Amino acid sequence: MVKELGLGDQTLCNWIKAAGEGKLKGAGRKVVTPEAMELSILRAENVRLKRENEIIKKAAAYFARDVL
Repeated sequence: MVKELGLGDQTLCNWIKAAGEGKLKGAGRKVVTPEAMELSILRAENVRLKRENEIIKKAAAYFARDVL
């Protein structure tokens, strides 16, 4: 999943360490909860899946048109 999000391994390790120490901060110095982090990851995955779905729909329409 790290590569899918475009993160380096060290970045993720740093985030995990900071979260364990209670020092994980987000933009504006807000504390990022595990729930907020998970929500952010799920939103990014949702966007990626929607893009993939659109590609599949366009490909299906293209090939269906080719058959007729």
